[in-house]
Amino acid sequence: MKSYTDQASIVVPPPPPRFTLNEWHLNNTFRYQCSVAQQELADSLLSESKRVCELTAETAKTNKEETDHRLKEKLEDIDFRKKELLRIRKEVILEIDALSTYKGRIMDALSSVKRNALIICEKCLIVREHRLGIDLVHDQVEAELLKECDVIKGTEILLTRILEQTQEQIRRLKATLYYMDHDLEDKENNLRIDKHNLTLKETSLNLSLYHGTSRLDPSTITLNEWEMQTNNNIISASKEINSARPMRAYIDTIIKQTIDDLNSQKNATDEAFRKRIEETKEIKTKLEVQHSEIMRQASEMTRNITQIEKSIAEKEGYMALAHTRLGNRCQRPGLELTRDLVETYLVKEVHDLREIVKELQQTLCEAQASLRYLLKTQIQLEEDINIKTNTLKIDEVDCMTLRQSMSYYAY
Repeated sequence: MKSYTDQASIVVPPPPPRFTLNEWHLNNTFRYQCSVAQQELADSLLSESKRVCELTAETAKTNKEETDHRLKEKLEDIDFRKKELLRIRKEVILEIDALSTYKGRIMDALSSVKRNALIICEKCLIVREHRLGIDLVHDQVEAELLKECDVIKGTEILLTRILEQTQEQIRRLKATLYYMDHDLEDKENNLRIDKHNLTLKETSLNLSLYHGTSRLDPSTITLNEWEMQTNNNIISASKEINSARPMRAYIDTIIKQTIDDLNSQKNATDEAFRKRIEETKEIKTKLEVQHSEIMRQASEMTRNITQIEKSIAEKEGYMALAHTRLGNRCQRPGLELTRDLVETYLVKEVHDLREIVKELQQTLCEAQASLRYLLKTQIQLEEDINIKTNTLKIDEVDCMTLRQSMSYYAY
């Protein structure tokens, strides 16, 4: 056990320190000076705080007014650019509608050409291959038909190319319209947001402070880039409009020119048909007149042959008479069998009759040969007339009937 003395040394605290009077005065003076210094510092801070509050209030108010002014300017700028976009957008839509109409015109013109023109020309060429004999010639009609086929094919190629160009121009206009619509939608949202921001005040409800770590201004697009976007859209749209307007005039010219060329070639082909038909009719008429004359001459030659044969038969009677007389006179007796004038004339008669019959037979042969040639010529003329009739049927009936359905219009 510990003793009582040990316990007392542990419980009793040490005696408090003792200060001198000088230390006491110094301490009081220091406390006073500290108090005065704190009062002066507080007065200075109060004054500075008031100044700072007034200054910051003015700065905050000025900044808000400046921001409101910038918001108004921005709204006006957006609204102006929106109106410009809407204006050019309207022009683009009108140009798309106009080009769509022109596209329809091209398709109608192309359809009218493809529908039957080339088929009719090719049919005419095929039908004319059924001409017969000498009429199966390479004439002006065939040349014009081949040229017309080339003109039609060239027109189809040209109109198809113009149609593709028109479709491409419409696509490009629609592309610019898409970008403008996207830009307009963004600007409309921007207007809505900034108009709402303009209505907000420092005393408005539902204001909030952001305590996140990411930036409050995540914008990376500069004002110049923003302006260039709209400007580029307007410039691009204007460029496409300026490309589309001359194209419409070009389409007008091409359609008119191609239709004029087609009609001109159609008229040239029809004129070639007309001349060929008239020429064929004229030749056919001449052949028919010649055929009638040949038939008349053949009939007359037939009668002539009959007359010659009759004349030969008559001469044979005279010949038989003369021979009979000479035979009978050979029966004269004795000196009566003299070469008298009667016998001389009878011999002469027989000789003359032989010459006459020989001449008649020669004439008969010539007449018969002429008749054969006449009949052969008649058959040839009939064949030629039939050929011309077939040609006229092909050109005037078949081909011209087909060509009546050919028509070109500058839609």
